[in-house]
Amino acid sequence: MPVFYRYFGLLILVYSNEHEPIHVHGRYQGAESRAELIVIDAKVTEIRIGRVPGKRPLPPAQLRDFQLIVEHHAEAIVQKWIDYFILHRPVSSEDITRRIR
Repeated sequence: MPVFYRYFGLLILVYSNEHEPIHVHGRYQGAESRAELIVIDAKVTEIRIGRVPGKRPLPPAQLRDFQLIVEHHAEAIVQKWIDYFILHRPVSSEDITRRIR
């Protein structure tokens, strides 16, 4: 379960058995939501935030943080996803230590 980002207790990750479309999970204290990145012509054109079946969704503050991180790092998330799932390369985890506004 590669973790792409850590942000004040919120983890942005993928599960090793994931599938397309490109998406990441945000997890915080047992709650979890998902962000699907829609890519057209090699550009992220839309981000869809949704629920994970069987999981409690992220609390409102962490859901806002999750959306901000995904929006801020969308291109890097797509690249990490491709590196891990398509190219089978290891991906590094990053700690974000400054608040994103």
